[in-house]
Amino acid sequence: MSENRLPAFLNTLCREAAIYEKAAGAVVRCLACAHRCVIAPGGRGRCSVRFNDGGKLQAPWGYISGAAADPIEKKPFFHALPGARTLSFGMFGCNFTCDFCQNNDISGFRGRSLSPLETDPETMAAEAASLGLKALVSTYNEPLITAEWAAALFSAAKARGLRTAFVSNGYATPEAAAFLRPVLDFWKADLKSFDPEKYRRVCGAELAAVRAGIETIKAGGFWLEVVTLLIPGFNDSDAEIAAMASYLAGLSRNIPWHLTAFHPDHLRTAAPPTPAATLLRARDIALKKGLRYIYCGNVPGAGGEDTVCPACSAKLVERRGFSVHSRLIGADGNCPCGETIPGIWS
Repeated sequence: MSENRLPAFLNTLCREAAIYEKAAGAVVRCLACAHRCVIAPGGRGRCSVRFNDGGKLQAPWGYISGAAADPIEKKPFFHALPGARTLSFGMFGCNFTCDFCQNNDISGFRGRSLSPLETDPETMAAEAASLGLKALVSTYNEPLITAEWAAALFSAAKARGLRTAFVSNGYATPEAAAFLRPVLDFWKADLKSFDPEKYRRVCGAELAAVRAGIETIKAGGFWLEVVTLLIPGFNDSDAEIAAMASYLAGLSRNIPWHLTAFHPDHLRTAAPPTPAATLLRARDIALKKGLRYIYCGNVPGAGGEDTVCPACSAKLVERRGFSVHSRLIGADGNCPCGETIPGIWS
């Protein structure tokens, strides 16, 4: 996108980034995501929101695109504080170009009349605490490209006893993960496909880097849950579902995998919505590949929403959509039968 088409506030609501390195000739290399953009003075990264100002990388700061109190199940996190409410916030921009993006007005600058809401970390943390919310969540756009701002908000939230979370495409670097580790608890990462060509053509990203990002997050000690938006004709074949399930099970059988239904949006309006039967078929494939916690989303009531003990089949957390209807699991994550369910339960 040309500079003159970008919102003017991107040049003013910013601060020197923390996740980058300097090179010769005032060139910088951004380390916030796996693109690792090399940016000359006056240039911008692929996300458009991080830019080189005289040899210093600038990153978004001091605003939000919006905020809302949400159930943590909407993020979705099913093994982290069931029933808790969160303060979700975002900024603008993304490092991917997905043609099925369901939040493109925020992530892709499609709207030209964007209105940032100026704020500060203490105000956001105090608002969340005053509302009795349990976590602060960076979402709506890709949080990696605005990681410095999120970290400042998360630090303020931590001081008030709140948890913190990223809702991300998972294009993480070891440098970004290390920067965020002191202040970030939960990380939702996408696995959009298991076909390198699809990732490159549709999302403008590399599958190998997504896999490396997911592995970095898992190894970094963050609580990780993975989401795949199943799109008819794109990534819903038995073979591709099985490949994704095998990969995740190879990392850990205990990673919660959310299979969510697609609704036509952005540039992919010809594809039909995902039938509930597709989600349930995918869930069955994933169970056979060894994953223990597979959830179906965006089709409330279709099934596959409950957390079930893999040892005794007891319903430990019963859900419908984003609502928790009953909870049997203890604060220590134990089922009454004695099985321990991985997660953050209190």
